Amino acid sequence: MASLLPLGSPAPADGALPASAFDGAADRAFGLYVHIPFCAVRCGYCDFNTYTAAELGGGGARDQYAAAVLQELAVARTVLAAAGQPARALSSVFFGGGTPTLLPASDLALILRTAVGLWGIDTDAEVSTEANPDSVTRESLAALAEAGFTRVSFGMQSAVPHVLKVLERTHSPASVPRAVRWAREAGLAVSVDLIYGTPGESVEDWRTSLRTALELNPDHISAYSLIIEDGTKLARHIRRGIVPPIDEDDHAEKYVVADEMFRQAGLDWYEVSNWSRSRKQQCRHNLAYWKGSDWWGAGPGAHSHVGGVRWWNVKHPSAYATALHEGRSPAAGREVLDGDARYVEDIMLRARLREGIPLERLRPAGIQALPELCADALVETASSSGTAVVLTDRGRLLADAVVRRLLPD
Repeated sequence: MASLLPLGSPAPADGALPASAFDGAADRAFGLYVHIPFCAVRCGYCDFNTYTAAELGGGGARDQYAAAVLQELAVARTVLAAAGQPARALSSVFFGGGTPTLLPASDLALILRTAVGLWGIDTDAEVSTEANPDSVTRESLAALAEAGFTRVSFGMQSAVPHVLKVLERTHSPASVPRAVRWAREAGLAVSVDLIYGTPGESVEDWRTSLRTALELNPDHISAYSLIIEDGTKLARHIRRGIVPPIDEDDHAEKYVVADEMFRQAGLDWYEVSNWSRSRKQQCRHNLAYWKGSDWWGAGPGAHSHVGGVRWWNVKHPSAYATALHEGRSPAAGREVLDGDARYVEDIMLRARLREGIPLERLRPAGIQALPELCADALVETASSSGTAVVLTDRGRLLADAVVRRLLPD
């Protein structure tokens, strides 16, 4: 089962936003996230809001999904205009999931074309889609590039068959370089996603995955430690002793190995779990999340944020489509963040960035914690674009602990 939606207040039936959400909006980027909730199979570690054909049964038909998203985009345009959004073209569009490329390329192109027609798009905007290596063809990637997509992020996860088996990934290692080659032929920037710390994965297994990923010469790599989520198949297997539990020390060792190999290959970290060949190849859409910008999230279970107002849609594709068909917003709940909550989120997210936390953003408790954090070699100050607090290499391994010390009790 997918993870539960957060608690919050009921969302208005028309999705209306308070005008205060647009205070200072002209200085914030505006992006679009489109959630595609379909997967060929459910991976044992995944708790995202995704559904296989068997789980959906007769509800939320895939061939009607694009039409439902278009309806939500129309709602978004009305809601934002009514609340007074200033003229802001899309700075980024990100299709995530699930497996977005299980939809025909023509459907993804239609959604993008409609969004651009509603808001416009910056001339240098980033338009990304996630994809499984076995969910694309040379023709589908070429069609996406022609439609205006600029970037594809492949869920590689591992290059080792027995690790992929534990994760229940459907692709073979051989499918990854083929998909990357097709993406390059289409003119798309390429990112690959890796997961480390899978039960039974040795350090040498991880090195094999890293070497294989680097041989693809990607523009960008994301490497995430495996998190065991309650309710997933993998969590049940660990609880029953079918596979061994994860080891935090093993995670730390593998993170250090990855960072060393990425640096040697010319990839620099810009966020704790993300490396790129240049500033241009950093994922601008995700940077907008980490810097507290505005975005509309379309699709079942998608989350949105505009000026301190956060809301989330109903989870099931059938309930989502029904709400839109009946002329209602698909939002299930929302929360309006106060100044303290926004401050905490800002510190938590900016601390993970290589550019760090500008000193002027820290409250007194954070300033008072700095001498000890520096003495413990967890942070340092940098002044490339104004003085900021930046995690050291050691600090990246203990990022959550650093954040706790920067925030008031």
